[in-house]
Amino acid sequence: MIHDDVVEEVRARADIVDIVGESVELKRSGKDWKGKCPFHEDRTPSFYVVPDKGFYNCFGCGESGDVFAFVMKRLGMDFVEAVKHVGARSGVEVVEIRSDEAGREDPNRPLYEANAFAAEFFRGALDDPEGGRGARDYLAGRGIDEETRERFGLGFAPDEWRGLREAAARHGIGDEVLLESGLLTTSEKMAEPYDRFRNRVVFPIESMAGRVVAFGGRVLGPAGKGVPKYLNSPETPVYHKGEILYALGWNRHAIRKAGVALVVEGYMDVVALGAGGIDHAVATLGTALTPEQARLLKRYTPRVILLFDSDEAGVRATFRGADVLLRAGIHPSVATLPPGEDPDSIVRQEGRKGLEQYLDGAVDVIERKLQLLDERGFFATLDRKRIAIDKLLPTLRATADPALRDMYVARVSERTGVRRATLEEEIRREGGGRGAGGRTSSGSPDRPPSRRPETHGGGRRHRPTPALGAERQLLLVLLQTREWIDRALERIGPGEFQNEVYRAIFEALVDEPELETPPAHLSEEAVRTMETLLGDREELEHTERVFEESMAALHDRNLRAREVELREALSRTDDPEQEREIVVELQRLRKDRPGRWNVVRRDLPSGSE
Repeated sequence: MIHDDVVEEVRARADIVDIVGESVELKRSGKDWKGKCPFHEDRTPSFYVVPDKGFYNCFGCGESGDVFAFVMKRLGMDFVEAVKHVGARSGVEVVEIRSDEAGREDPNRPLYEANAFAAEFFRGALDDPEGGRGARDYLAGRGIDEETRERFGLGFAPDEWRGLREAAARHGIGDEVLLESGLLTTSEKMAEPYDRFRNRVVFPIESMAGRVVAFGGRVLGPAGKGVPKYLNSPETPVYHKGEILYALGWNRHAIRKAGVALVVEGYMDVVALGAGGIDHAVATLGTALTPEQARLLKRYTPRVILLFDSDEAGVRATFRGADVLLRAGIHPSVATLPPGEDPDSIVRQEGRKGLEQYLDGAVDVIERKLQLLDERGFFATLDRKRIAIDKLLPTLRATADPALRDMYVARVSERTGVRRATLEEEIRREGGGRGAGGRTSSGSPDRPPSRRPETHGGGRRHRPTPALGAERQLLLVLLQTREWIDRALERIGPGEFQNEVYRAIFEALVDEPELETPPAHLSEEAVRTMETLLGDREELEHTERVFEESMAALHDRNLRAREVELREALSRTDDPEQEREIVVELQRLRKDRPGRWNVVRRDLPSGSE
């Protein structure tokens, strides 16, 4: 047997079009899909799949049912086998229970009940004629009407320390359950638990089965000192934020119908778009887009438009998310809004048609990367072009669709002038490390050799940065001076780091500049190394000089590595045209490394000197 809750979760998350489409060739017919019936000899398509309602029907033989009925009849399975089969396809773990366990309660039922009660409590507080007036006025000012409030189940958490706690107690819901569900929290300053959400507009977060599993809250008015503007429930046994997309349960049919999903930064954007008549949007929940979320989207659409803020953090989040989508086989595009605007503000000011103009102008992610690199001068010089390639390679590597990757490689080759074969070789290199020795064989952090410190004017000591310690020194600077991360990113990419541990730490800082602890996705060695660097209290005298020396050391090291590669290529080729290209690049390197050029004697092509 299988718990009814699990069956409903599988039913809600199942993509019936995808599952039926494995054995029936389906074509879109309006909002439905049709094909020839697999259960009788069907000369003309009379078999319809209705994704909005989750069932199929044949007008020829009368066969009909839900996704489980189809699998049972088509594959000859019993009900339990069918649920397991569909669950495996839909990302739901299905555990069969013994008959003697059938009467036992779902251990998570108290959490679902507490969340359901809280959702009703918050909705009632929003509808309260006096107490909810400020929250209703705030939402109305954001263009969110009563119909939209009801559709998304919005509520209001009163500005009280124990309003929800006391109401839940009257209904027999104790503190232990409220604490486990994240509705209450504790503090050393408070003797008793208190409400997590206070004086906030509340957004219920639902699972694909339609059960409330968590909440998000937006503070009313400006956030005071130390008060976050947005507050989300913590992770609980029923809520894993990296596995849920806000509003996917509500909007999945609109996404399928539109053939594309809009991914925005927050639930307020989704609700505002919904109020403006745009129903195919979803949002992440305080995290970067995850592979699990990408796989969820893949069930409903092969295309995504990323619609994040246009500031530097938004740009970084856009390209991180695009790479995750590409790995899942989704084709991402990027819509760019004017500086200082977000989807919410555009819809309120310009309406649905105003936003659709930006959506219609969305460009492929690789094109957007090329645009930004060009705007920032990354194609102007040889060394910056090398950095541009490093910034493009992660996207090329992430692209799972072979045809799309082929087009991407061709476009990057055309724009950068780097030969296709060279790009393909770079793509094949694991991790993107390059240089004379690649990354270190052990992957352990390189250590600078012992050296005597130099004494500068005034008696202050400054230790020069050798090439072997440049990566560590640069990370120390960036960890102590976070505002320089973007400055460093303008001149180097992750591929400049030969050591894979330091490279992973640099990428983590680029993803989240304010990072104070190592992120969970780092390897154990990278976590230990980052903790060591974070705990390093070394006073970096002349920080600017250390930064510039580190950057120069990395730059020079990679120029030397490129020189070695070019000389090896020159010694192997017999193609005059290729020889000329290599010599031209070697001559450019000479200009970038004045005073450090040792020409290897060789008969060069005519006109190369």
